[in-house]
Amino acid sequence: MEEEISWVSHCIDNVVSCTVGFDSFSELNEEADREGSAVSMDLVLPDDLLERILSYLPIASTFRAGCVCKRWHEIVTSKRFLWNNSHALLQKPWYFMFTSSDDPIGYAYDPIPRKWYGIDLPCIEKSNWFIASSSGLVCVMDNDSRSELFVCNPITKCCKGLDEPPGPKFPDYSALAVSVNRSTRSYNVTIIKSKQVPENFFQWDLSIHLYDSETKEWLTDLTEVLTGWRAGDESVICDGVLYFLIYSIGGGGPDNRHGLIMYNLRSRLPYGLLMRSFVPVPCSLTCGRLMNLKDKLVMVGGIGKHDRPGIIKGIGIWLLKGREWQEIARMPHKYFQGFGEFDDVFASSGTGDLIYIQSYGAPTLLVFDFDQKQWKWSQKCPVIKRFPLQLFTGFCFEPRLEIAP
Repeated sequence: MEEEISWVSHCIDNVVSCTVGFDSFSELNEEADREGSAVSMDLVLPDDLLERILSYLPIASTFRAGCVCKRWHEIVTSKRFLWNNSHALLQKPWYFMFTSSDDPIGYAYDPIPRKWYGIDLPCIEKSNWFIASSSGLVCVMDNDSRSELFVCNPITKCCKGLDEPPGPKFPDYSALAVSVNRSTRSYNVTIIKSKQVPENFFQWDLSIHLYDSETKEWLTDLTEVLTGWRAGDESVICDGVLYFLIYSIGGGGPDNRHGLIMYNLRSRLPYGLLMRSFVPVPCSLTCGRLMNLKDKLVMVGGIGKHDRPGIIKGIGIWLLKGREWQEIARMPHKYFQGFGEFDDVFASSGTGDLIYIQSYGAPTLLVFDFDQKQWKWSQKCPVIKRFPLQLFTGFCFEPRLEIAP
């Protein structure tokens, strides 16, 4: 593993009324001391040309540019700039790592300059909340009542609360997903609730609830009873289809502990037909993580040992094509060993062309480039493990300035 200890930290203060606040975005290391003096181009360039130049800055540099002078501040906070910025330079997805088992504090990793930034997340109160992201928006839901939901932009701090979803109170398992329409800026939120039928261990009530940001209403899209299977906490939306993992609760061999369900959100299924979309997993898994990479479903899974399927021996990445899984890559053994002690379950999320993989037991982060098929360690996170039971987790999101819930 690379010995990388340098890092950059930025602070973003809370933003009021969804206005991007750049004045408080300050550099906390020696780079601030190397800022240039007067900027001569500011005297000769017209606003539209200066705006176009600034739009090619990375997200973090945009905040610092807004502190140069009043003119630059007005440019980078204008609606036109925020819109143009989204088209001028595509950002790589960031990864936010929680560094506390309880409090929602941590650092965000930008893979282009390979730097960590200190960011305060809006709305979220605990690090164990459910989190899903899509196209710059992040949806969070509390882990207790499963009734507090917010959609926010973690960069600009814009945040909006959603009405309490329908369905059973205090379900045994819940899965959260969000999908943003890039052209209309509208979004859908789905919650899958699973609750055991009273006095029947093998039957589980399953319901799918859909929120539409255009109508601002919840709709219970499906209710069904599963026998021998239950839903869990893993789901994602790809191109209008909701995918979620289900888990066997009895019977079946080690290769039949997990399964995938596909549910088309555009056309409702009649009652009792949900299991017809069942897709078996490619091998015995210790856990599975679903993600949307350019409207394609990708699964990262812990591969179980043949004789002891509950013990992890490696990590694989698969792409779903139709109803068949295509293996994309397996983590090289040197990277698997680089995590140290790796649990049977782990954190993994991705979007665009990057997949992040993290052990719950350490602040170590591995990045897989899906297009280049390359593995690379992130820059070392600026946090250390302080006690044996300290847990680390995180989520992936796109850093965008122009989108708001």
